[in-house]
Amino acid sequence: MSSPTNTESLHPLEIHVLKALGEHDSPLTDPQLVEHTGLAASQVSMAVGWLLTKDLLTLSSEKTTTLVSLTEVGSQFHQYASPSEWIVQSVQKASQEGKSLTVKDLQASGTFQPTELSRSIGLLKKEEAIQLVAGGALEITGNPSQTSDTLRTLLNRIKEGSQPITCFSLEEQGILRQYSVKRGNNLEPFRIDDQTERGYRLTQAGQSLIPHLRKSAGEEISQLTPELLKDGSWRNRTFRKYSISLRPPRLAVGRRHPYREFLDSVKYKLTSMGFQEMRGELVETEFWDMDALFMPQFHPARAIHDVYFVKDPSHAKSIPEPFLSQVAQAHRDGGTTGSKGWNYQYDQERAKRLVLRSQGTAVSARTLATNPQVPGKFFSIARCFRYDQVDATHATDFFQVEGIVLGSDINFRTLLGLLKLFATEMAQAKDIRFFPAYFPFTEPSVELHVRHPKLGWMELGGAGLFRPEVTVPLGVTVPVIAWGLGLDRMAMIALGIQDIRDLFTSDLEAVRNMRRQHL
Repeated sequence: MSSPTNTESLHPLEIHVLKALGEHDSPLTDPQLVEHTGLAASQVSMAVGWLLTKDLLTLSSEKTTTLVSLTEVGSQFHQYASPSEWIVQSVQKASQEGKSLTVKDLQASGTFQPTELSRSIGLLKKEEAIQLVAGGALEITGNPSQTSDTLRTLLNRIKEGSQPITCFSLEEQGILRQYSVKRGNNLEPFRIDDQTERGYRLTQAGQSLIPHLRKSAGEEISQLTPELLKDGSWRNRTFRKYSISLRPPRLAVGRRHPYREFLDSVKYKLTSMGFQEMRGELVETEFWDMDALFMPQFHPARAIHDVYFVKDPSHAKSIPEPFLSQVAQAHRDGGTTGSKGWNYQYDQERAKRLVLRSQGTAVSARTLATNPQVPGKFFSIARCFRYDQVDATHATDFFQVEGIVLGSDINFRTLLGLLKLFATEMAQAKDIRFFPAYFPFTEPSVELHVRHPKLGWMELGGAGLFRPEVTVPLGVTVPVIAWGLGLDRMAMIALGIQDIRDLFTSDLEAVRNMRRQHL
């Protein structure tokens, strides 16, 4: 702890913050410190961090507010139209002109991405606002789309700026979360962020330093430059004093990479729980990566912007039977699954197309086809590849912890319990929550979200009960729960980092300072 006269080693930024707090009896927040000191927000944040470490400041209050704002896509939706509004307007206009529009016509316009159109058409059909008629044409039924109307209302309300999510009804909050930016899809109209406002006050040690703070801190220089020597102006400048009490550099010893330790700890914990490890290939066929998971061959996730296709060879020689025939039948009319299927002509040649594995669930599909033991528990640490825009929480290749549990007594409650265990034990998350979700291969489905100390809430992955259309064609008749969680994001919390790219940094100092994972 600093003494009242030991102010020479204080940085000018620290002195500015101390002076501002010393002039006010009540605590000051970060924005207030920016206002009173005239410093940039990043400078205030840096100085506050130093002063907290030195016990000259203390945190007096902390309030987190979840805010909703429009993204650039949302501003465009507000100004022009959302995909569902545009679809209805386009079909109405065509009808008035005596024409008809098909889904292909809408996609050919290039106004919206195929994934956006596919989702909106599915929504409008579900709410019976449009229907398919002869020839595949779309027709307006006259029924309103409640989701589309609510979306327009929300766009109008949020256009002026961020608003607390608590200002909206539970139904509106559900729409906001459904259409908010999340992993793998940044083309959403809403952004949900947690904003934390902290208040600071001086400690007793900080108060005792106020009378001794030097007044020329803003004019001090910390480095003697050639220019100062050349013109002799250094004689009239004040130099900031250096502290000789700093810790000496530590010795760097060799050890395993923290992320490697984290992956090993995940494997150790799962095997300790009785799970058996599954393994699969990085290059997979569309059949095992998607078809066997009841993803129709016209699903938008199969487009080039989501999956990497292998150029040479482009196709596998064959798909094992009877799985190919049984999966094809499930797609066509449901087969023996009790479903109506997707009602389209299944292309067996496309099923042989080779891709880089886009999801760890492909490993689970192959395992189900091997007549696994029942009851049984399986997991895989699978490296996956998707064409994502790289940012703090996204990467083009990533690790998933994939798992399945088979048994006659398995249910959705079992799944939620496992997901909570994974979030707390592996990711070491303090706050978790579940949201209903949709995946072609599970029903019911759920998304697992955890709170990152700095980045706020983020999605770890999806889970659910495999549909009969997945299990029955692969020869499994008991319930199967499945999950695919992003190990890289789990590691971000466990290792205390704020950018997913830091997991693979070449900065050895950053690696040495990374929090260690302990078994």
